[in-house]
Amino acid sequence: MLDHLKANNKAWAARKVAADPGFFKRLKGQQAPDYLWIGCSDSRVPANEIVDLDPGELFVHRNVANLAPPQDANYLSVLQFAVDVLKVKHIMVVGHYGCGGVAAAVDGERRGLVDHWLHPIREVHEEHRCELNALGSDTARLDRLCELNVIRQVKNVATDVFVQDAWTRGQDLCVHGLVYSLENGLLTDLNVSVGSHLEE
Repeated sequence: MLDHLKANNKAWAARKVAADPGFFKRLKGQQAPDYLWIGCSDSRVPANEIVDLDPGELFVHRNVANLAPPQDANYLSVLQFAVDVLKVKHIMVVGHYGCGGVAAAVDGERRGLVDHWLHPIREVHEEHRCELNALGSDTARLDRLCELNVIRQVKNVATDVFVQDAWTRGQDLCVHGLVYSLENGLLTDLNVSVGSHLEE
């Protein structure tokens, strides 16, 4: 059933070794990324490829609509490990335009369990209803909601006790918000970075 994926894997591994014979030996002995990527599960948004980093250089957590909810043990475990053990220097919350999760949060349809997961986006939508309604098209409204969701998740990360404790210890750590465009492959910095050494 998965023969084509296994064949792809063999070809990929062979290409890696051909380009760099020591690649896997180095990879086995290291995981020291400077970056934690909190992004969407969308298959069109491959974290390492977007920022052109090799395995081992980017610690990644993905979920539907790139949420960082303070009650999610999975996300919190990744965050604590990244901050306390790996000592990452940058946490990037990365949304993307055209996010199906963001659209599903506000389209009024019911889908089951995921509706509960997307509830924080509905809250952001309600808080910014006037701004969003003033935009000229549904696409513009959803794009802005993607940005507002990232901004909210940056706040969630920055106010988490693991991050706050790291800053109290003097740890070099910044939280950033970015949005990826499926149309051109580029990241846009939302300029909402927060860090112990940045002016707030």
